[in-house]
This record gives sequence, C-alpha cells and structure tokens, in this order.
Amino acid sequence: MRIVIIGAGVIGLATAWRAAQGGAAVTLVDPAPASGASSVAAGMLTPVSELTYGEEPLLRLGLASRDRYGAFAAELAEATGLDTGYRDDGTLQVAFDSDDLKVLDDLRAFQEGLGIPVEPLTGRECRKAEPMLAPGVRGGLLAPEDGSVDPRRLAPALLAAGERLGVRLVRRRAKGVVIERDAAAGVRLEDASEIRADKVLLAAGPWSGDLDGLPSGTVPPVRPVKGQVVRLRTPVPFLRRTTRGVVKGSSIYLVPRADGEIVIGATQEEMGFDTRVTAGGLWELLRDARELLPGITELEFAEVSAGLRPGSPDNAPLMGPTALPGLYLGTGHFRNGILLAPVSADALAAMLLDGPVPEVAAPFSPARFAPEPQ
Repeated sequence: MRIVIIGAGVIGLATAWRAAQGGAAVTLVDPAPASGASSVAAGMLTPVSELTYGEEPLLRLGLASRDRYGAFAAELAEATGLDTGYRDDGTLQVAFDSDDLKVLDDLRAFQEGLGIPVEPLTGRECRKAEPMLAPGVRGGLLAPEDGSVDPRRLAPALLAAGERLGVRLVRRRAKGVVIERDAAAGVRLEDASEIRADKVLLAAGPWSGDLDGLPSGTVPPVRPVKGQVVRLRTPVPFLRRTTRGVVKGSSIYLVPRADGEIVIGATQEEMGFDTRVTAGGLWELLRDARELLPGITELEFAEVSAGLRPGSPDNAPLMGPTALPGLYLGTGHFRNGILLAPVSADALAAMLLDGPVPEVAAPFSPARFAPEPQ
C-alpha cells in the first residue's frame, strides 16, 4: 500500500508513523515539517477542562486520546530515545472572582452530569495546590487525569520514529491531487513532478482545501483561527501543573515545562491567514496571567508567537474518506490537535489500511457535511 500524506504537523506525522507500522510505504509532503500550529501549541491534554456544551462526542474522542497518551509517549521514547515532555499531573482550573466561580460551578454540574470526575476546591485549597496563585482566587476544579506534552519535543520524536520505519519526507509544497479514473492517484508538487499513491491523506491544517484538481465540495471549508502564545522562563519552580483560569470572563492557561519554560495562551482570533504578533494580544495574555499569578511579571520573557488552528464548520475534526475515492481527510482539529494525535493516528491509519476503525471516531466523518440530496 502506497500512501501520501500532505502535511507534516503532529496529525500527519503520527498517522505516517502508525501507517508505516502497519506495513504501508508512506511519503510525507511538507516544505517545513512541524512548523505550523504544532510548533506554537502549548500541548495541553485537557479534554475535561476544555469541555463545552454540545461537544460530548468530542469529549469522548478527547478522553480516548488522553488515555492513550502515556503508552503513546513511552512507545515513542523507546523507538527513538527522545523525550516528549509528557506529564500526567492533572490540570487545575481556577476562578478569579465570584462571577468566574459561577462559570466553574456551572461547568462542574455539566461535567458531573456526564459522569466525569472533577474535584471542587476552595480558594485556600487552590493556593495550597499552586502557592503562586493570587490571594483573591475564589475557587477551582481539579481534573486529576488531565496533563500536558511538549509539541516541540513531540513532533521531532514522531518524525524520527517514522523515518526509522522508512517514512519518506519530501520537503516540497503540494500543488494538487492527481486524479485518474475518478479517483485520487497521487500528489502533484510545485515543480510539476508527481508522487503516485494508492491513497492520499490531506492533513495540511487550514491549507487542506487549497489544492488544484479537487472537485467542488470535496473538502469541507477549513478556516484558520489565529492563536497568540507567550513563552516565559524561570530558573526556579513556579507552577506544579497546567493551570487554567477564568479571569473576569476571559480564559487563560499556563503550561509549565520541566526545563523552566511556562507557556501562556492563547488568543482566539478569526483573522484569516494573519500570523502577526500584536501588542494587544500580548498585553491581554500577560494581563490575565498577572491577575492569577502576580509573580509572573518577574519571569524572563522568552518568546511570543502566533499559529493558525484549522477550524471546520463545527470546530470538530474531519477524519475519513471523501466523496473522491482514494482521498482522505485528517484535519479540522482546531484547538485539540495535540490532544487528539494518538487517537486520530490510530483511526486514520486504520482507515488508510482498511482496518477496524475506533468507534469513537465515527462522528467525525467528512460525510456529515455532504450536501443534502435534492
């Protein structure tokens, strides 16, 4: 089985690794592997903390992926000798004022109604868990099974694991899909050369529909959603675990790394393909982080960056075959690409190799956006 994957972000890389493990001859096409949203993402593994109303199928997918992560990271480390920065020390979600606490109380009721274990904490208990929190923090929720991973370590590990199984990386831009006999037969590159394949997977994030030769409607709209992220550094321990906050109605998160890095994010902006870092975005992140953790202003500033999340029309992943035979989608993961990498790779590799697909992935077929028959 010859498979070409367009896009070497975390979803494309993980799927290439799994498909190669299944015996496929895999080619990845990307001019700059792991340089898009995967390089900007904070790497939260927080399906419980990120739960929102109406996203129950996505919650189940997220829980299935989070529960795979420990074994996934260990398998990568054994295959490559590279550390992914995986942590399973829980996530603390805190409320800055009484109105914010009401938001968390409503969220807890929703979570408990779905049978999800969360531990409510008083303000004092929150500060015991994270001593650097502001004295005025009103309360919070602990999701003990959530965690984090470092995408800047994860992506190179996935690339190395794939290369050891013979995955070929072509550092060129895909221009179009080769179609023969009304089926996808490969990929056409920007220099007009072609890579032939039995199946093609589009995993190019918000650029997944930007290919020549595709019949209209083959790929549902995937839009870019800008996110700005700040990175700070500290020589001494500052946070013990991923901490999410609701600050006067706004959301903020901080993800600590073992090497002293702290990632603060993220804005969510519908600005097209604009990846400029703005003073306003930086100010909002640091303002809200300082409200929760006043000592944050003493930390060293390391970096600010912006990436583009791929958002589908319903902000849920697009995984599975399209109306064009031989063409598959693995995109639209929006803010959950890092979290969903293990389960997405398992599902997409199974689809490409004609194997059994995890049931939890069924709601995310691109067919849900197929036009209604007239």
